[in-house]
Amino acid sequence: MRIVVAGAGAVGASVAYHLALLGARDVVLCDRAEVAGGSTARAMGGVRQQFSTLAEVRLAQASIGFFEELGPPFFRRVGYLFLATTPEGSARLEERMARQRSLGVPVERARVPPGVRADDVLAAVACWRDGVADPPAVTRELVRRAAGLGVRVEEERDARELDRDVLVVCCGAWSAELAPELPIRPLCRQLLETTALELPEPLPMVVEEETGFHFRRRDDRLLVAMRDPEPRFGFATDVDESVFGDRLARLAWRCPPAAGAAVERAWAGLYDMTPDAHPVVGRVRDGVYAACGFSGHGFMQAPAVGRALAEEIVLGASSFDLAPYRLGRFEDGAAVPETLVL
Repeated sequence: MRIVVAGAGAVGASVAYHLALLGARDVVLCDRAEVAGGSTARAMGGVRQQFSTLAEVRLAQASIGFFEELGPPFFRRVGYLFLATTPEGSARLEERMARQRSLGVPVERARVPPGVRADDVLAAVACWRDGVADPPAVTRELVRRAAGLGVRVEEERDARELDRDVLVVCCGAWSAELAPELPIRPLCRQLLETTALELPEPLPMVVEEETGFHFRRRDDRLLVAMRDPEPRFGFATDVDESVFGDRLARLAWRCPPAAGAAVERAWAGLYDMTPDAHPVVGRVRDGVYAACGFSGHGFMQAPAVGRALAEEIVLGASSFDLAPYRLGRFEDGAAVPETLVL
């Protein structure tokens, strides 16, 4: 049985790797461009377990161990820190923390670390087991492992050109081109990288609850992101320089060591959004499976998804409960939306 995995980003690479681990012997991982060349190359690289719904928490929990096994330089466990500056935001943090702790996520009330302004903060929670990673490097490592187990890797190759018995669609925002029944819309999101700074070490991923503004350290620079005032749905990935001043002002306020920083580099990528911000994982129709629609969370959930979908394809069933991620949930109308989409 030939299995063709379309899309050589983090998710597709993980699926191919786990297929090979489970004994699949004729697996092709292909991409119309190059390995880790699409949305994976433009990702923030956060790895967190702090979500608002059971479905997302479980995927994140099942993935964190893989990142920890990789360790530096692929993954650094610096933590994810959420800050609230209003009573309403504080209440949401407390509510989510209680839910996450009940599921086994080690979330706790936290002190704001040096280098992060705290005088307007009413509540702070963190999971110090979370952290940041290098998405292209992790993806290339997955591909290296997959190739070592016999997976054939083909760049600049459209999956529709290849003979196969099974097609696995892992094409992110482009997935509906291969499986039109997938309810996926592309959403443009951009990242800013500052000029070099003198920064405290370590520095967690810092997220403002009320605004979604967040930043992380990468070497001696900061990566900065925030939701746009109006969502930019579509495949265009133009950088909107009009927001630079606002983002730098927010950064200087929340992280005083960044005062005076400039934007050295900026880029945009695409989230593959579904109506409920949960992915579609599993069988789509005879001979076609999907792992897409991650709504910005694909990289951090790739290890669990790759294993779960590979089990379903090779073994006929997954040890991980994939019910919340089935395509049919949209017809049933029973989906619970994930609200913590950064």
